[in-house]
Amino acid sequence: MKNDTLLVSKVILLGDRKAFNRLVEAYQSPVRRFFFHLTGGDEELSKDLAQDTFIKAWLHIGSFRSISTFSTWLYRVAYNTFYDYVRSRNLPAEVDIETLGNIHAAEGKDKDFGIDLTRALLLLRTDERTVVLLFYMEDKSVETIAGIMNIPLGTIKSHLSRGKKKLTEYFKSTEYNI
Repeated sequence: MKNDTLLVSKVILLGDRKAFNRLVEAYQSPVRRFFFHLTGGDEELSKDLAQDTFIKAWLHIGSFRSISTFSTWLYRVAYNTFYDYVRSRNLPAEVDIETLGNIHAAEGKDKDFGIDLTRALLLLRTDERTVVLLFYMEDKSVETIAGIMNIPLGTIKSHLSRGKKKLTEYFKSTEYNI
């Protein structure tokens, strides 16, 4: 957005914390939502990762060069923050279907679509899940996603196609029958 550029300029040139706070207010909910779905619905972890993202954004905002939008740059910071977290804890970035089944059995048959969507997203490989989240939930174009993830456009399109197919198959096998 045009307003983002002005706010970023104020932060870089003047160290304006109020301008940065306005950027945080504008992007805090979308970044938390992005992490919420990436982490399989872990709200506390999502808040922590969002906070880490904004701290990194504040510390490195001078590296923003307006080649892309601020939103794209911020999601790149968020994407890297998530993968830094996964690597630092030696966690698997992928959740297998058996683990997902155990989660489902432990929670019972909850009919809430939001919970089912979070569960379904765990069926996707991490890159597929990231692309699906950015495209469908954060309304990012495939070109923008390629910039955020720093991978070729064709790969983004493949991840999106495979992710959409897996989600469709999952929901066809549930009571939603889409």
